[in-house]
Amino acid sequence: MFIVLLKFSDNKSMATQHMPGHNAWLKQGFDEGVFLLAGSLQLGMGGAVMAHNISLADLQRRVEDDPFVAENIVKADIIEITPGKTDERLAFLLA
Repeated sequence: MFIVLLKFSDNKSMATQHMPGHNAWLKQGFDEGVFLLAGSLQLGMGGAVMAHNISLADLQRRVEDDPFVAENIVKADIIEITPGKTDERLAFLLA
């Protein structure tokens, strides 16, 4: 399981221009069952995505395809988490 932090760079002003492409990228990740959650970081710092059922290398390639990353609007940091315990509603993450 991974958390992808997408922190705004100096090109933040270009976000509106590339928002349709970024939203399409998010939709594809959800449609393919890779993304579990996406949302904004507070204080306008960027966003975050939770991903699973994907290798680190494949996720890195997927993140590079995000228009926000490709256009240097955000810097992506991928954090890998090995779930050890979950609420029963998230037990599928242990598989």
